[in-house]
Amino acid sequence: MQGGGAQQGEGESWARGPIPGWIARPLVPLYRAVITRRNRRFDARRGVVELDRPVISVGNLSVGGTGKTPMVAWLVGLLRGAGRDPAVAMRGYRAGPEGSDEALEYAAEFTDLPVVARADRLSGLLDLFASERGERVDVVVLDDGFQHRRIARQLDIVLVDATRSPFDGALLPAGWLREPVESLGRAGAVVITHAGRVSGAALTELRERLSRAAPGARIASCEHVWRGLRLHGGAGPGEEVPASWLRGGRLVACCAIGNPGPFLAGVRAQGAEVREMVLRDHDPFGAEAAGRLAALAREHGARGIVVTGKDWAKLARYPAAAWPCPVAVPRLGLEFREGREGLERLALETAGLDLGRGESVAGEA
Repeated sequence: MQGGGAQQGEGESWARGPIPGWIARPLVPLYRAVITRRNRRFDARRGVVELDRPVISVGNLSVGGTGKTPMVAWLVGLLRGAGRDPAVAMRGYRAGPEGSDEALEYAAEFTDLPVVARADRLSGLLDLFASERGERVDVVVLDDGFQHRRIARQLDIVLVDATRSPFDGALLPAGWLREPVESLGRAGAVVITHAGRVSGAALTELRERLSRAAPGARIASCEHVWRGLRLHGGAGPGEEVPASWLRGGRLVACCAIGNPGPFLAGVRAQGAEVREMVLRDHDPFGAEAAGRLAALAREHGARGIVVTGKDWAKLARYPAAAWPCPVAVPRLGLEFREGREGLERLALETAGLDLGRGESVAGEA
């Protein structure tokens, strides 16, 4: 089952854009010209604001998910482990009364993490810095900040989904690229995500092309792994179980994210029979959608409903009795294939740690 508005799923063409090609292709040169003019203005530092503390941006070239939230969470954990006090700033896309889904997910993962979720991130950060809590913040992490260049940053980390190479894509509106591949020249680091979902030869080719497009950037690769599950609804709130709890049972996978393919593939790998419900990115999961999800689980005789952390942040408002079976939320982590140490060192040095004077990289022996 699939709801309207879902973006790229498994098997769909990465090169096909949001509107028909015969309409989109003539608009691409205009879009490129607008992006080029905008980037030249920022390159000349016009309209750019320097903050009084270091800024690290995590972003991508494309519309849709590449795994920014797990990468931001990994970065926050790294910085905190090194004694820094980071804040996260994001646009807060389609935020509800309780905040955006990403902000709620960070709040569930980290205690006392300042999160700014506003369309105007700069004013939100300035308000935070004026508060007693904000005075302690010594580094800012921008979630989805590569195109949002009003705030100066000392490091741009750009994520590239191995299953959706930017070299095979096209600019909006003919494709899903927000910027041309040449913009990778601004990156200080490029991280290939979902690296385990392509062949070794394809990964090597992508890495080589990225190295040429971003010659000054560190290159790393990683994949998302399920560290375990949090069960809700049919079990104790937030009960922690291993991912093997799902193995072999009937499951319903539901998500409202930009790139559902990797999530759905992860669920399929756990269950013998999986039914799917995919909604548009950032869907609010109103009562009608939640009712359809519960009905699908009952009809399928599901052992569990599997949703992302972002989606559970919205579904959590419904009572436990609304679900005919436990709702399982995978706890995602990053497993690096290459480049982790260099990326850690770059991030920590950007945050102000002098690693040349004996301070070790977090996680190293």
